[in-house]
Amino acid sequence: MAKKPNKLKARLPRGFVDRSAADIRATDEMLGRIRGVYERYGFDPVETPAFEYTDCLGKFLPDTDRPNAGVFSVQDDDEQWMSLRYDLTAPLARHVSENINEIQLPYRTYRAGWVFRNEKPGPGRFRQFMQFDADTVGAPGVQADAEMCMMMADTMEALGIARGQYVIRVNNRKVLDGVLDAIGLGGEDQAEQRLTVLRAIDKLDKFGIEGVRLLLGEGRKDDSGDFTKGAGLEATAIENIVAFVSGTGTSENEGVSELNTMASIFASCGYGDDRIKIDPSVVRGLEYYTGPVYEAELLFDVTNEKGEVVQFGSVGGGGRYDGLVKRFTGRDVPATGFSIGVSRLMSALKNLGKLDTSDVTAPVLVTVMDGDVAALGRYQKMAQDLREAGIRAEMYQGNWKKFGNQLKYADRRGCPIAIIQGSDERDAGEIQVKDLIEGKRLSEEITDNVTWRESRPAQVTVKETDLLKTVTDILNGHAEDRKRANEG
Repeated sequence: MAKKPNKLKARLPRGFVDRSAADIRATDEMLGRIRGVYERYGFDPVETPAFEYTDCLGKFLPDTDRPNAGVFSVQDDDEQWMSLRYDLTAPLARHVSENINEIQLPYRTYRAGWVFRNEKPGPGRFRQFMQFDADTVGAPGVQADAEMCMMMADTMEALGIARGQYVIRVNNRKVLDGVLDAIGLGGEDQAEQRLTVLRAIDKLDKFGIEGVRLLLGEGRKDDSGDFTKGAGLEATAIENIVAFVSGTGTSENEGVSELNTMASIFASCGYGDDRIKIDPSVVRGLEYYTGPVYEAELLFDVTNEKGEVVQFGSVGGGGRYDGLVKRFTGRDVPATGFSIGVSRLMSALKNLGKLDTSDVTAPVLVTVMDGDVAALGRYQKMAQDLREAGIRAEMYQGNWKKFGNQLKYADRRGCPIAIIQGSDERDAGEIQVKDLIEGKRLSEEITDNVTWRESRPAQVTVKETDLLKTVTDILNGHAEDRKRANEG
């Protein structure tokens, strides 16, 4: 007796998720609002592929035989390593470098796309997520950085996040670099330890000052027992850094001067501390930032996966990265930009009730009573006529012989209306239009089966020529009902 083949188990890779229609529509709505702000500032779209040659993604990736720590990599047929992009900034630097003679500098561009991290997934931490970036390449002055911060603030408000619920926090890496130089972490030979320090400071909003102290020292164990090795700094060096990020340290250098210039620009344009604020605790975790760095933080409270009430926190950030393009061209090409974490920001907007996709209605269902070629053509023509009038519509494509299943399908699908035409209606040039929403409401009020059959609630018979008007009137009535319900 032959063995039955084993069924393949359907499963998602860890750290990846499927997206529902509601999520996709909410994301599209959010991206449209962000895009509107970027366009208003004079930025243009560009798109780069998901894969880049691994060496083009930057020296910030681990140097191993198989570069798969932090990124997903494959080897091309010419034995070159390719990796899925881990952000949208490094690919932009490659794009600008390849097209430097054709691109008009300053180059102001935006792009949205999926990025990938080969990291351990966890609650709210995914291996694939979307970012929406804006960058200015070829602008050396901090006025370009100031404009980025103002655009971030305008973006938050375009999304319905009120003042007092967000702040753009700004710092300058040159200030921190002075502190790191003073404790002996300057120079290329200290790059790895310096990056560990930067990543530790970047966890301030997540772990607090004591958590940062541990990460600057021997390391920190989290609630699950996982241990993160620290930077191994001595106590004096740790206290110098803690004083800096706490705002109690003092420093005077080029970075401080640039921050003062940016603060003056913010004030001139009416962006007060309630929108954009200088904050020495902002560092950003990546090594490639060379000047101003900034972060969009949401200030309202949410309940995390542990049931704790916490501030929502960062939904995006960026800074100046003057060295990325130079790696390819050998010439100085200054750049600044920021990135919004789309999935995280969408979660925030849902918390605030700012993403409502309830106005998207399910399609009108044209039911099928006869399966011959001529009848199918007539039913499909009804659906086409509705579509051409701007109404979502579909003809039932399942087993048409069981009419009850068609209405069950319409109910599960949330269809607002069912169109019914059997042979009797066709001979009379008529169509039955069933208001499924009103019918459902009435069915909850009418408990007597005889009354139900006699009343045939929410179902009307109209001439074929009146189909479009009848459907439009019913849908408009539904829209008015939703509006009144929302206002109430």
